[in-house]
Amino acid sequence: MTSDHMLDGRLKIRHLVLLAAIADEGTLVRAAESLHITQPVVTRGLREVEELVGVQLFERLPRGVVPTRYGVPFIERARSVLAELRVAGEEVRLMKSGQLGTVTVGTHLAGSNLLLPRAIAALKAEHPRLTVVVREGTPDTLQQLLLAGDLDLTVGRLSSTVPVRLEQERLHQEPIRLVTRVGHPVQDISPTSLAALVGYPWIFPVAQTALRAELEAVFFHEGLPLPADRVECTSMLTLRTLLVSSDVIAALPMFIALDDAELQLLPTQLSSIRRSVGVTSAKDRAPSAAAAALLVHLRDAGARLAALEREVAESGR
Repeated sequence: MTSDHMLDGRLKIRHLVLLAAIADEGTLVRAAESLHITQPVVTRGLREVEELVGVQLFERLPRGVVPTRYGVPFIERARSVLAELRVAGEEVRLMKSGQLGTVTVGTHLAGSNLLLPRAIAALKAEHPRLTVVVREGTPDTLQQLLLAGDLDLTVGRLSSTVPVRLEQERLHQEPIRLVTRVGHPVQDISPTSLAALVGYPWIFPVAQTALRAELEAVFFHEGLPLPADRVECTSMLTLRTLLVSSDVIAALPMFIALDDAELQLLPTQLSSIRRSVGVTSAKDRAPSAAAAALLVHLRDAGARLAALEREVAESGR
């Protein structure tokens, strides 16, 4: 006999279940009872396996059966196969319920500070075995990854136009606010009009981004030149370090500053810049169980942030 005989279809899962039951029960009669089948069926099944492997797997005794020296390792491997199949079945069940698997989500600035982390934390508390992969990128890059199927969804600012294969769901509105470090000299200026801020160093989004175009429109509307002393950056880690360690001013989604004790909002309003933050997904792909579970928590976190935004607006901060 060669090992290929184990894979040619003659050896069935029921044979492995049968061998384990015989070894557990010690007699063919009790094995039949445990499997709710008749003893002749057990006898015939055991004979089929022994003929297939070409050796005797159990020694017949007056009061039962015991595995032979060939049977011991074969039955051990049979138990391993059955255990792996049980694990596989459980994993499928958990994946269907969103408790196991992987969801890959893309994000860019808006939504990455509070919305997505809060949703992930709630998701992991409910489904600890589910893996979440977060990928950062520019909105254009994330759209391409989403279309290619490399992302389940993206979280961030919603675009005014998206490819026809994508759809967007708004979760909350997030104003863009001017931000400095706590203790920045400009915090003592009154009023903090945009004109009074132009002479300070700034961090601007890079060219050809939506926020950059909107900021330029604000300065143009006020009849002001763009700040001459500026850094152009979209890396949040670099941006924050510059903010807390120097006197730069930056325009950021409001919640980034509200959630950071070292940053402070300026009262200067940029009312023309208001971001709709939400989820973008592919129309032609139903979300996996894992992605659907994350969506539930994204919607819940979005509702909470929408309430917080209303509270901030009412307080005049």
